Order: sequence, then C-alpha cells, then structure tokens
Amino acid sequence: MEFNVKKLASDAGVFFSRAMQFTEEKLGQAEKTELDAHFENLLARADCTKNWTEKILRQTEVLLQPNPSARVEEFLYEKLDRKVPSRVTNGELLAQYMTEAANDFGPGTPYGKTLIKVGETQRRLGAAEREFIRSASISFLTPLRNFLEGDWRTISKERRILQNRRLDLDACKARLKKAKAAEAKAAAEHELRLTQTEFDRQAEVTRLLLEGISSTHVNHLRCLHEFVESQTNYYAQCYQFMLDLQKQLGRFSGTFVGNAESASPAAATSPPAVAAATLPAVPTIPVVPTIVGVPNAVAEGVLNPNEVKPPASGTRRARVLYDYEAADSTELALLADEMITVYSLPGMDPDWLIGERGNQKGKVPVTYLELLS
Repeated sequence: MEFNVKKLASDAGVFFSRAMQFTEEKLGQAEKTELDAHFENLLARADCTKNWTEKILRQTEVLLQPNPSARVEEFLYEKLDRKVPSRVTNGELLAQYMTEAANDFGPGTPYGKTLIKVGETQRRLGAAEREFIRSASISFLTPLRNFLEGDWRTISKERRILQNRRLDLDACKARLKKAKAAEAKAAAEHELRLTQTEFDRQAEVTRLLLEGISSTHVNHLRCLHEFVESQTNYYAQCYQFMLDLQKQLGRFSGTFVGNAESASPAAATSPPAVAAATLPAVPTIPVVPTIVGVPNAVAEGVLNPNEVKPPASGTRRARVLYDYEAADSTELALLADEMITVYSLPGMDPDWLIGERGNQKGKVPVTYLELLS
C-alpha cells in the first residue's frame, strides 16, 4: 500500500508539472521545444489524411445507404458484432409491387405484360445494387474504417506520449535554469539527460508511424481502384439491363400505336411525338420522302427486308456500339465495332433504322449505333 501511495504521489507531481509547463507556454512565460520542419510536415499530413478519410468514409456510406435510420441500424449491428439482416432494395420492392399490380390488372393485357417485364428489370437492378453495396463495403469502406480505428488510434496514442515527453523535457530545462546550488544543478542536469533520451526515443517511434502514412495512401489508392471497378461494373450492368428492357418494350410499340389508331385518328401521331420529345437526342437520319417499290406495309410496322431497296441518297454510315441479337427475320444481328449502312423509311418507328451489311439487311435499334457523318 505504501508503494502505491508513493506512485500515486509521483504521478500527481508529474501531472502537476506538465500542467504548469503547458499553462506557462500558453501564456508565453516558458520556452517550448520545437519539432523540426520535417516532423511538423508529417504531423500535418497525418491530420489531413485522417480528416479527409473520415469525410470520404461518411459520404460513401451515405452514397451506398441514403437512409440514415438504416445506417444507424447497421452501425449498431457492427458494434454488437452481429450480422446485419438482409434488407430489400428499393428496386426489388418496386419489382414486387409491379408484379402484384400486373396480376391484378391481368398478366395477359398489354399493360400487365409491360408491368411484368419492367418489374423483372427492376428486380435485376435491385440485385445488382445489392451486390455493388456488398462489394464496395468490403473493398473500400472496411479498409478506411480499419485505418481510423486501428492505425490512427495508435498514431494518436504515441503523439500524446510524445507531447508528455516534451512537456517533461521543457519542465526539466526550466528547473535547471532556476537551480542555484551546485547539487541542485547536478540533479537537474541528470534529470534533463534522462528526459532528453526518453523524448528522442518517443520522437523516433512517432516519426516512424507518421512516415507509414505513405503506405496508407498506397493501400487506399488500391482500394479506390477496386471501388471504381465495382461502381463501373454496377452501372454497366444497369445500362445493359435497361437496353434489354428497351429492346423488349420496342417489340410491343406497334401494338400500342395500333390500339391508339383504332381509338382516335388524332391520337395516332401522339405516341411517336411524345417519344421523340422524351427520349435523349439522337443524330437524325434523313427520311426519304418516296421510295419506289416499297409497299405501304412499312408504315404499318411490317417489314420484308427483301422488298426494301436503299434510297439513292440519304444513307449514312454507323458504327455498332454493342452486340445485338436479331429477334426475328425482319431484324439484322449486329456485332460490336462493325460498320454498317443505315437509312430510314417513311412511317418507321423513330427508334429503329434499316441497316445493311453486304447482302444482309434488316431493322436495327438506334440506341445500339453511333451515327457517323
């Protein structure tokens, strides 16, 4: 018990000495040992890394999970070291509602069929989003958290120890200056040598940890590349899903327009006009006003490629962006990066063109092409 009391008294004396030194430094009444410029740069770089890592981590969490309540729930599960329960994504929930609505409206009706197809695409989008969140959390968020909760805590701890060693060193310097008797000066010099050794040792330990921030940057750079790759794959999947959906819905456009024509002559021109106003701008193909030998069935959505002849003018070259599989004999299968000749016919759906490759011809979707001059 006597040993503990002495240790407690010693610790209290050290704490009081450090507090006095710190207060006098703030008041400008005591000298302060300055660290070298390189060490100060390492400290500033470490603080900058910590601050920006926290901001990037928090905002990435918001990107992956916009719902703050869900983020709090995931945080609690993580702290309790329990598995986060699976959560339905918004796309999957929308797919469920669309499928149920289609069953109520009639899955055989045009609206019901379309709801089912769009719902299936939304389900695939939701599954892709789930996989992207999982991949980004593992490859990007986890390393950032490990740095803040591991390496940075170690660095902060060693910096606090270094600060205490510096205060002890400066307090010893102050006592040496105030010492008058030879015996007091000798004791103060001995204490100063000990504190100087401890300070130098702690400064070297802290310096090595701060220089390790460069390795942290390299690791975070690799994780950032993996995050970008995951995000790229996710958006590429979403884009392909939507292209497939657009292709599927395009096959039913003739049915919808036909129904509109039977209902109202004025409404026959409305759907194409609305589609043209809402779709993204696409380079236009000159429409040939008259083509000899082309039957009127083209205007009704029925195309026989053998009966179509290219116009004397108005054709353009196009580069294929993606592979395309022909749905029937009226369409032309495409391979990415190949060059074809395209042109439009009166009455055609604006989302489609006539494509020619050698002796082959057929309808091709505009979204799969890059029109050239």
